[in-house]
Amino acid sequence: MSLVKLQVNRISHSQNQSGAYALILDEVDGVRKLPVIIGEFEAQSIAVALDDDIKLQRPFTHDLFRNFSVRFEIEIKRVIIQKLVDGVFYSTLICERDQIEEIIDSRTSDAISLALRFHAPIFAHENVLEKAAVVIDDESLYNQTTNQTKETDDIQHLSVDELQARIQKALKREEYELAVKLRDEIAKRESDS
Repeated sequence: MSLVKLQVNRISHSQNQSGAYALILDEVDGVRKLPVIIGEFEAQSIAVALDDDIKLQRPFTHDLFRNFSVRFEIEIKRVIIQKLVDGVFYSTLICERDQIEEIIDSRTSDAISLALRFHAPIFAHENVLEKAAVVIDDESLYNQTTNQTKETDDIQHLSVDELQARIQKALKREEYELAVKLRDEIAKRESDS
């Protein structure tokens, strides 16, 4: 199965869901974006890892894990987002100690937070991107209007084409949580059929 390299773009605060954030991963050699919904603690930990100017008085859990790993000569070589099941991403850490490679299951938000601290590359299986990635047309971002329709109505009555169109509208407005909800509705329908 082919792997696609990703990089962290940004973290966006959820307008619709209290305490939730959207972590946006960009395809390194492509145009797709992979939105991953994460919690407040994970968002804070990733934000700290992205900003070299932030100095903490006490280490976060991910910093503690890194310090522990470095002390015992364990290195994270890469992170792989393995699969997407019922809207939940599953990831693994590929670690190495004494030239022996180990694979450890991880929540995706934790894996990415650790990848940033270890400067390890982040990958996703192509089939994960096929299911969950979105493409934002740069030209349409510049031409978006201020008249934004509310997209939070009942989505179960919409066709797949209508859901796809609403995903694009949500992405243009950077409403990644809504885009994920719509994407998950499409995935649910595909798994049911």
